Amino acid sequence: MNRALTAKAARAWMQLGPRFLPFADAASPELPLGRLLRLSLFQVSVGMAVVLLNGTLNRVMIVELGVPTTLVAAMVSLPLLFAPFRALVGYRSDHHRSVLGWRRVPYIWFGSLIQFGGLAIMPFALILLSGDSNAPPIVGQLAAALAFLLVGIGLHTTQTAGLALATDLAPAASRPRVVAFLYVMLLAGMVGSSVIFGFVLSDFSQIQLIRVIQGAAMVTMGLNILALWKQEPRNPSRTVADPDRPSFWDSWQALRKEGRWGRVLVAVGLGTAGFSMQDILLEPYGGEILKLSVGETTALTALIATGTIAGFALAAQRLADGADPYRIAALGVLAGLFAFSAVIFSAPLDSPTLFRIGAALIGFGGGLFAVGTLTAAMALGREGEGGLALGAWGAVQASAAGLAIAFGGALRDVMSGLATSGALGPALTDPSTGYGIVYHVELVIMFLTLVALGPLVRPVGAPLHREPTKFGLSEMPG
Repeated sequence: MNRALTAKAARAWMQLGPRFLPFADAASPELPLGRLLRLSLFQVSVGMAVVLLNGTLNRVMIVELGVPTTLVAAMVSLPLLFAPFRALVGYRSDHHRSVLGWRRVPYIWFGSLIQFGGLAIMPFALILLSGDSNAPPIVGQLAAALAFLLVGIGLHTTQTAGLALATDLAPAASRPRVVAFLYVMLLAGMVGSSVIFGFVLSDFSQIQLIRVIQGAAMVTMGLNILALWKQEPRNPSRTVADPDRPSFWDSWQALRKEGRWGRVLVAVGLGTAGFSMQDILLEPYGGEILKLSVGETTALTALIATGTIAGFALAAQRLADGADPYRIAALGVLAGLFAFSAVIFSAPLDSPTLFRIGAALIGFGGGLFAVGTLTAAMALGREGEGGLALGAWGAVQASAAGLAIAFGGALRDVMSGLATSGALGPALTDPSTGYGIVYHVELVIMFLTLVALGPLVRPVGAPLHREPTKFGLSEMPG
């Protein structure tokens, strides 16, 4: 009797799962859920590396190791130097000649090795950088720069080839849900690793830091090996040289001739910059202007993550129903307009609640925009050359985010200094002025993103593909 009830409950769970479990419908006969979950582990390792570089080590170098903030900012920005080369990595993986018949696997594997190497030497480089040795300071600076650069090269290579492999394996109908699922796993890797790093390093010591970073290196290799295992089928045709292989420039020109690719990249760059400019300002804004406690500002990360997951889920559902990815991206931009407006008005209204709503909407809009534009990039990639399209998307996205974060921080410092000195007039001496100017700039960038997206959005009932006719908002559906 108990056995019969158990079997019945299991069957009921299997029927309800795809409907109620998040992203369970991303699976397909070609890419079952178990295989997709395993493939997504490369995103978990990428999320762990991002948190380690931009969060944990950022704080540890400044506070515990006493490294100058300017030098820390330079180190953290080094991985972005490789971001523009993601398009080249994608192209090379599209046309890779392998004696084993693989084209994506070698790039994920060597990207993982490079990332492992950077993490392996990083703790010792940081100790040299802190001055706790007899080595000249330049040795520590060069060693740390090499470690951060290696991690960045490995991270970007692994993610570009991994997303291209997911594109190869997933059927066209399920790719939007696969994209959303992979970005949820990236977010899960970031949240989970930040909690673990914070707990392990609560009692800080240099030995503990070495253990954490080298442990992250081992986990990275383990996750990526599991992600790769029996994923890409071997193709004997890739073992021979192809004399007709197009050059990178030829492939890039062919991609540009799609008619809308240049505009897509402009929209990706503008939208990413608009959402990213406030990344390092949101928590200081809450603490300095709205007087939120450290715990309350830290909770903003959870709000943004929740909003992002909601955006991923909505984008996956709408795209699965046949919605236009550019329309989804535009909806994310509209959410961003409301989000930044809420953040701006939270200061004069002294409303932490409005501020929290704005933070959640930033995550929601960013999630919609990321999935929409990445799905569009997947669709524009020519058959067999998805790596180039995804690499170009990643290059623009990562570069725009890095530049926008740096510009946002500098703009806030400059404008706050002018405001408090009275150079902007008596009406703008409030401490929130510098932050407010950054958020107003983001509003302008959001409108410019809509201008770029407008001609790309497919009107209701129109064919799937059409050529943009003019640059403006006139074709944006009401």
